[in-house]
Amino acid sequence: MLLLWLIKLLMSDPRQFFIVLAILILPLLVSVTIHEWAHGMTAYLFGDPTPKRQGRLTFNPFAHLDPIGTLMLLIIGIGWAKPVEINPDNIHGKTKLMLVALAGPGSNLLLAIFFSLINYIFIRYAISSGIDIESNLPILVITMLKIIVQINIILCLFNMMPIPPLDGSNVIKGLLPDNLAEAYSRLAPYGMFILLLLLFTVGFKFIFVVAKIVETYIYHAIEYIMKPLFGVI
Repeated sequence: MLLLWLIKLLMSDPRQFFIVLAILILPLLVSVTIHEWAHGMTAYLFGDPTPKRQGRLTFNPFAHLDPIGTLMLLIIGIGWAKPVEINPDNIHGKTKLMLVALAGPGSNLLLAIFFSLINYIFIRYAISSGIDIESNLPILVITMLKIIVQINIILCLFNMMPIPPLDGSNVIKGLLPDNLAEAYSRLAPYGMFILLLLLFTVGFKFIFVVAKIVETYIYHAIEYIMKPLFGVI
């Protein structure tokens, strides 16, 4: 587990521990903040003032962090932020409610693509400039960018799981007829128990496997698009 690994690193090499902690925390704060801001802003644009009244339309990460979700991140390497509250009565139509749910995971996917592109450009520029990408500063930049990409892909996949209260469950409800959506909503009281069961069993590891596949696919797609440009340069 991530927590045990960090404790061991702290005991063996405190300097390296704080470097690793910074590399982990900064991307996480950026990712969860934009995820929750995207939910809130989409709901607000669709006519719901609730996120604005509750101070969620901000890039201040402390407005979005959830204590238990942060603890889970440190223990097992994945967690969650404080959900943005919305009033469905202010948002008319299932499609809009689905878009509010998709806004968070969608923002993470866009961030993963954006930072993959930045990483690719950085590596290509360093190589073309004769910079040793294995030296301290370049490898630190590359590592941080890769972690940002990985965190955002994992957040996207995790939140799209069809388990209440995750975003995927709200997407499923929007796709179901009203009677089935109501029956599906009855899972909500048990959602957290299902999540915790998955988090502490091997059944959850598939997200990391899929995340690696998605990361590779994004990188290859960027390389396919960008390689001719760098070939000209």
